[in-house]
Amino acid sequence: MDLKVIHTDKAPAAVGPYSQAVAAGNILFVSGQIPINPATGELVKGSIEEETRQCLENGKAILEEAGTSLEKVIKATVFIKDMDQFGRINAVYAEYFDTHKPARACVEVARLPKDVNVEIEMIAMV
Repeated sequence: MDLKVIHTDKAPAAVGPYSQAVAAGNILFVSGQIPINPATGELVKGSIEEETRQCLENGKAILEEAGTSLEKVIKATVFIKDMDQFGRINAVYAEYFDTHKPARACVEVARLPKDVNVEIEMIAMV
């Protein structure tokens, strides 16, 4: 099976030695997206809703570059710094996954890259 590395300028560049996404056959693995504005390279420092929205927009751009969409996501993992923000993060997440609801895990973690509050990774069909 061939692997295909996915890259788009519409999402932030990787902040380490990894790819934005890798397609393995018809499965796409999107690396965890943190709230970096791809146009400026700066962290989004606002509400948890704004941070979550930027994570999802970054993931959406990568999915589109790979020729797929949010409707083809089969699994998402949400990493959050504070489980007390769960409801607010969920509200934004539901805007993106309204009728299609992929399998998901949500995990509170001690720390995330660049000390952000949320990171979201996805697996999708291509």
